[in-house]
Amino acid sequence: MTSPTSPDTSAPLQVRPAAGYAGDIPARLALQWVQSGEAVLVDVRTDAEREWVGYVPGAVPLAWKQWPGMAMNAGFDEGLKAAVPAGKKAVLLCRSGVRSVAAAKRAAELGLEAYNILEGFEGDADEQGQRGRKGGWRFQGLPWKQG
Repeated sequence: MTSPTSPDTSAPLQVRPAAGYAGDIPARLALQWVQSGEAVLVDVRTDAEREWVGYVPGAVPLAWKQWPGMAMNAGFDEGLKAAVPAGKKAVLLCRSGVRSVAAAKRAAELGLEAYNILEGFEGDADEQGQRGRKGGWRFQGLPWKQG
C-alpha cells in the first residue's frame, strides 16, 4: 500500500476507453511509448507553465491555449500535424489532465491516434489547494526539468 505522499508504481499500464479520442493512459505508459518510438509527447500547457513549473525533456511544447487570457492557440492544428509523424501516436500532457482531453479530441478530429495522459504534469490539487502531491507526471518521479 502506498502512502498519500508516495507514487503508486503498481497501477496497471493500460489504456482506458474514452469518448472522442483513442483513450486515457497512465503517465508511465506514455513514457514507455515515447521511449520506444511509438509516440510523440506533446505538452499542451502554456509556455509560462512549462517555464515556471517544469517540463518534460524531449516533449513538443505546443500550447492548447495561450497565456495570458487563455485564448485558443490558432496554430495548434498545424503545430500538432507537424509534430506527430504519420503512424505515431500522440500522447498529450497538460497540468491535470483536463486541457489534454480537449486537445486529444481535436487531435482525433485531425486524424491522429491521440491519448490523454491521466493526472497531467502536476496532478490534482490537495486539501490545501496545492498541486504536485496527488498524482501526476512529476509526482511519479518521471523525467522532468525546471528552469
